Amino acid sequence: MSATRRQVLAGTGALGAGIAFTGALSELFAGTAAAHGLGHTGYGPLVPDPNGLLDLPKGFRYRVLSREGDRLRSGEGRVPSNHDGMAAFAGGGGRTHLVRNHENRVTAAIAVPTVDGLTYDPAGKGGCTALTLDADRHVLSERVAIAGTAVNCAGGRTPWNTWLTCEETEDRAGTNGYTKDHGFIFEVHPTDPLRTGAVPLTAMGRFQHEAIAVDPHKGVVYETEDAFEKPFGLFYRFLPAKPQGGVGSLRAGGRLQAMRVPGVPDLSTVQETGARFDGIEWVDVPDPLAASTPTRLQDYGPGGITHAQKLEGCYWGGSCVYFVSSFARSADGSTADHYGQIWRYDPARRRLTLVVVFGPDTDVQLPGESPDNICLAPGGGLMVCEDGNGAQHVFGVTRKGEVYAMARGRQNIGTPDKPEWGEFAGVTFAPDGRTMYVNCYTPGTTFAVTGPWQR
Repeated sequence: MSATRRQVLAGTGALGAGIAFTGALSELFAGTAAAHGLGHTGYGPLVPDPNGLLDLPKGFRYRVLSREGDRLRSGEGRVPSNHDGMAAFAGGGGRTHLVRNHENRVTAAIAVPTVDGLTYDPAGKGGCTALTLDADRHVLSERVAIAGTAVNCAGGRTPWNTWLTCEETEDRAGTNGYTKDHGFIFEVHPTDPLRTGAVPLTAMGRFQHEAIAVDPHKGVVYETEDAFEKPFGLFYRFLPAKPQGGVGSLRAGGRLQAMRVPGVPDLSTVQETGARFDGIEWVDVPDPLAASTPTRLQDYGPGGITHAQKLEGCYWGGSCVYFVSSFARSADGSTADHYGQIWRYDPARRRLTLVVVFGPDTDVQLPGESPDNICLAPGGGLMVCEDGNGAQHVFGVTRKGEVYAMARGRQNIGTPDKPEWGEFAGVTFAPDGRTMYVNCYTPGTTFAVTGPWQR
């Protein structure tokens, strides 16, 4: 913490919260394997990749598992565009199953191939593909897991080992050529996708979904909304009719609610790490299907509802749910500016806490900008996918708040005078913690990264 920042915090009586930053970040990993990590400060400088794909620290190496335009091993068509959210599931005999989103709009270069029994709307180009890897990370199979959806951005895994893929759109039938309404969550089985099919979980709401996290104890599903324009998105929870879970259980319906932080209409106004709000309220969403009005614009009664710009990553850790606000910009309509926040909600205490703030005047400074997908790292800390301008990275953040570069993309998708690089997405680790899987959004590429993770 800089002296200037320390003086400011002392002047406002918030010095304790500022100093408690390290403890707050450590709480992100409480009750997880990462809590027992070494708390390292990184793996050294990145080494330029002679193949021009992915720079990594010395001792690490990558394997390209799949690239946009290649043939799917199932013979169903080509590997689709726009690789986004992803999860890894354990299989028998040391195998790993990956489920990968494709954030395809109607303009996507390569659609997810339509397959009987797995297609929701033939006009939709999005969906998921599933890969099975052997113990040495060689691809054994690659196939369509769901098709005919739209703008599949992120999602999240369930305690019963399925993937919930989220549509980040509110387009209705008749818009952009779609034949059905979009903006739903779909369940995807990693090895038997016909078991889950292409059924929209309508009770979970129709809005610009980003990510989900499931409370493994109560079965409650938390959902983020990445709305592009003011008023921005909401943070939701879904109370399932069958909280015990299981494949297909979410089809039974339930109640969708939105979070209200009393006195805080916009989370961007909260700037100090450690800021805490008790008595969080949950208000029923009047019309989860948004038949006439988007859910974020509906009437939530006296006190309104709490909005936030760029609500993205979401995950469960210990006894709490964590979610990311990638950035907030007053120029876009936010009340205040920030370069990224991570919030923690404790259901037992009905307490919301701001545990990490990214930015040049804060305790955690990403060299780039805009944290997006995040996951726990096996050695202790976070892995954060960058979604911003310039060269794109996967950054590590230690439990002490120190930031280091883990990977840098080298695929220039621009021109020599105006270079651009595809963002990273879908970072996740193998169940044994020995392999990091990550996507480059465009050109769509899935990498397996191995090396001395426990060094």
